[in-house]
Order: sequence, then C-alpha cells, then structure tokens
Amino acid sequence: MILPEDRWWAAEPKWRAAEEYGFDHAWTYDHLGWKSLVDGPWFSAVPTLTAAALVTSRIRLGTFVASPIARHPVPFARELITLDDVSDGRFLLGVGAGVDNEDYDPQVIDAPKLTARQRADRFTEFVEALDGLLMTDRFDYSGEYYTAVGARNLPGTVQRPRLPFVVAANGPRTMTLAARFGAGWVTTGRGGSTADEWWQGVADQVRVFGERLDAAGRDGSTVERYLALDGGPRYSLSSAATFRESAERARELGFTDVITHWPRSSGPYEGHESVLEQVAETVLPELREN
Repeated sequence: MILPEDRWWAAEPKWRAAEEYGFDHAWTYDHLGWKSLVDGPWFSAVPTLTAAALVTSRIRLGTFVASPIARHPVPFARELITLDDVSDGRFLLGVGAGVDNEDYDPQVIDAPKLTARQRADRFTEFVEALDGLLMTDRFDYSGEYYTAVGARNLPGTVQRPRLPFVVAANGPRTMTLAARFGAGWVTTGRGGSTADEWWQGVADQVRVFGERLDAAGRDGSTVERYLALDGGPRYSLSSAATFRESAERARELGFTDVITHWPRSSGPYEGHESVLEQVAETVLPELREN
C-alpha cells in the first residue's frame, strides 16, 4: 500500500521498487482525504495508478478501496476501462461501502448522512451497476441511488469478462455481496484492543465468509482472500519478524494474500524502508517456498 501523498518525482521510485522487490500487487487509497493526513498533500487514486502502470510492467495495481461516497458508477466505469487498458490488464478494483459522515470524504461534499443499512444498500447498487457497466454495452440500471440509461462501454476491459473486483467486507451483508461479485474478498478485521482479539475477529470473519460462499454456490478455491495486516493494532512492518509471523498466521486462516503499508517517516505506519527491503529479500522467498 503506497499512500498517494508524494509528488510524482518522489512516488515513482516506490512504485518501481514494489515491482522490483517482487511483490504481487501494489495499491493506493481512493479517498478525497484521509484521517490524520487530511491537512497534508494528497493525490487522486486513478491518475496515480495510471502513472504507476506506465512505470511498471508486471505488478498488479489496485484501489484500496473505491467507494460510492464521491463516485457515480457510469463515469467511474469509463475510468476503470481506461486504467485497465493502460495497465494492459493488470488492474484490480478494490471496492468498499465507505464509512460514515464522521470521515472527511462525505463531509467535504456534504453527502447525505446514511445509516449502516443505507450505506450497504448504496454499496450493493454501486457494485451491481459497475458489474453491468463493465460487462454490457448500452447498459440500463435503475436503483434508489444510481441510474444508467443506455450506457456505452466500448471497447470494454482488457480482462474478460471484466476486470476483477476485490470486495471489502467486514460484516455478513457485505460478505454476501463479495461472495456474489468478488474475484477476491478483502478485510481489515473488526477491531480489537489486542493482537489476539483482532486475530480472533479475523478468524470469525473467515468462517462467515465461507458460509456466504457456500450459500452463493461459489467454489471457495476460486476466490482470493486478502487480509490488510495493518487493520490490527500492530504495524506489520515494525520488523521483518512481525511481518513473517503475521503473513504465516494469515495463511493458516486461509488467506491467499496480505497487504502492508509502505513505511512512513511518521505515524501512521511509521517505520523504516530497511525493514521493507529485508522482507523482500528474505521473507517473501520463504513464503513462496512454503
């Protein structure tokens, strides 16, 4: 995870290095501004990922996560088709419901205050509409939150039948949506004051998601499972040993992929790039061998 906070001359080496280090995917936040960093520099996700696509050739690139708060699915689908084309089919759409009005994004555009149920309803429409828009030319959609009339999608995505959705879901209802539409599921966990509490919550989520896959008639082995390691109380790159332990624990729970944050010089995610280099040199090869 590379936060979109640096001017491109400083950000570009990170994206190149993520590929050179051997990571499988690199992500950036898709927010108008984010928590304690809202008073600092911040750049847009889609142009950032487009630029990253032009300086890399192998690594998959994704949003973590796009939400319906400040986006309409019709123009967003055009951006996704373009980004998938520029990256030659390396794009992953991380997509989530968004948070409540205490966060910066809904406040700054004066978005209507929604209940948790309404946010889930809007998210369902957003994903359904994006699925149709990316799959079908002249697509129509009519919902409470979004409408499309004869929306065109030519030339379509490079990836067929459409680019992969990695659906963020921490609760049962959004997990149902992930089971319906997701090539992958991603979670940040459900909180917890200690590492053990957080991991227990993650284990509970894994069980529920498995039930949702069964109910949807999906073969669980075909759905990738991503864990955002830094959703827990401990930064996963505080040391190479911490990352190794976290990744191994995630694998024991059935996760196929883990996501960590590029170290920053101050909080959040304060750390040292030397740890990232050590992980790339020693830990990643071990994980792949095992």
